[in-house]
Amino acid sequence: MSPPWWQEYVPGLALARSYQRAWLPKDVVAGLVLSALLVPQGMAYAQLAGLPPVTGLYTSILCLLGYAVFGPSRVLVLGPDSSLGPMIAATIAPLMLANGDPARAVALASMLAIMVGVVMTVAGLARFGFVADLLSKPTQIGYMNGLALTIVIGQLGKLFGFSIDADGLVEEAGAFLSGLADGEANATAAVLGVGSLAGILLLNRLLPKLPSVLIVVVLAALAVNAFDLESDGVDTIGVLPQGFPPFEVPAINWSDVAPLFLGALAIAVVALADTMSTASSFAARKGERVRGNQEMIGIGAANVAAGFFQGFPVSTSGSRTAVAEQAGSRSQVTGVVGAAVITVVLVFATGLMQHVPQPTLGAIVIAAALSLADIPGTRRLWHQRRTEFLLSIIALLGVALLGVLPGILIAVGLSILNVFRRAWWPHRAELGRVEGIAGLHDTESYPDAELLPGLVVYRFDAPLIFANARMFGDAVREIAEDHPDLRWIIVAAEPITDVDTTASDMLQELDSWLNARGVSLVFAEMKDPVRQKIERYELTRTIDPAHFLPTLDEAVAEYRRQTGANWHSPKEKT
Repeated sequence: MSPPWWQEYVPGLALARSYQRAWLPKDVVAGLVLSALLVPQGMAYAQLAGLPPVTGLYTSILCLLGYAVFGPSRVLVLGPDSSLGPMIAATIAPLMLANGDPARAVALASMLAIMVGVVMTVAGLARFGFVADLLSKPTQIGYMNGLALTIVIGQLGKLFGFSIDADGLVEEAGAFLSGLADGEANATAAVLGVGSLAGILLLNRLLPKLPSVLIVVVLAALAVNAFDLESDGVDTIGVLPQGFPPFEVPAINWSDVAPLFLGALAIAVVALADTMSTASSFAARKGERVRGNQEMIGIGAANVAAGFFQGFPVSTSGSRTAVAEQAGSRSQVTGVVGAAVITVVLVFATGLMQHVPQPTLGAIVIAAALSLADIPGTRRLWHQRRTEFLLSIIALLGVALLGVLPGILIAVGLSILNVFRRAWWPHRAELGRVEGIAGLHDTESYPDAELLPGLVVYRFDAPLIFANARMFGDAVREIAEDHPDLRWIIVAAEPITDVDTTASDMLQELDSWLNARGVSLVFAEMKDPVRQKIERYELTRTIDPAHFLPTLDEAVAEYRRQTGANWHSPKEKT
């Protein structure tokens, strides 16, 4: 008997039925530890998105609850994310009024979260989990490096205690340097901000199991309160609005829908790619499988829940997930406990964070941004494959110079173009027999490989499609012209996974051209689905049906049977 539908689409209910009491103490402890990270990071990432700090807490509560019900993973932790913050800001900033009304910013961000949620949920139900593959590893590395650079430059003003009014990486960097030169930096704030950043980085390196963000936030808040640093011009968070986030349908204009939807699509792709990569890495440790389509539904539910309670788009956090796992988390109950702790803070202790300095929040964001950058991965691409290194650098420059949203579109486009490039210019080889090694092998790798007179075995490592059909035809014609004694060309067709109509027309013309020169075009190891297309195209009216052989060995044996040819080395050829 198949399990009821709700066990597939509502994993949280299934968990509630199978939850073990022994898990509860570990989930509670992990939730308490996690909440210490969620509160300061949530507020910092809200400001990164151009929103009031309290919205980061609203977002954290509802997304954790939404994912606990609909998310399939027992370990992933969702919440405000440093990689999404600039994308959210880039989407809503052009739609803001001149006075920068915070209420409108919240409404736009909340509607953006709802749109992301709807896109993810619909895509999950339609089983579009493969969309995460649109971002290749090199373009992901470049995108994240560009994002890290953009975030760091954007937060430098806050770190040094002054505001920067500029758009774009170059302008922001210039404005920051001008501000320093003009003496706009607040010395006290700069010491506090740089000290907070150094403290987070040192603790992460020397004592990685300690909650570095919480320790630095507490120490910075104590310093502000003890030494009255606000009187020296250090900005703080202040008292947060009290109470659980109210349910609210975001009020936006119809003219906002199209730009928000475009931003939602870009955010959905990044959130999905981030979630799938994080889920895969943590699932591999436990020997579990990743349910990509249900992950999309879980992320969608988390975003919709956040959007109706003044939240903004969320994604999976690798750092918070790692903290929960290290603290002993066993299930989504960890996230529920974390949401409960944040709710208690909002209802009963809104003054708890009032002395947290803004430069420290800037330090938290910069530290998170530095963790996004993958310099070793970039270096590895340089040593392993220069073309993919170049793709990574282009993606980086796209994010850094054109903006986050154009950057992600460039990254996706580059990934798709890279796939197309490999099909357009695939590896090609002429094959020969190598003594002591079974099968036939590339004559460029084995120059002394033995050949058969009058025969060329040619391998084309890609589907035959419109983009490479002419290249294939030209290559075969060139082989025929370079071998005056040629009688057969055997195409090792196993790598050819498709033949489209353009390639079909090319094959028909090519076979006629070869036949006029007394050369037979023969295919070996062609897959049945491709052979069926050949039949449907009626190519066997031109190409002899007997020239489709099941294996390469049989094709070579048939040629030898018909011609009596024997293998010889290139040096023996006369």
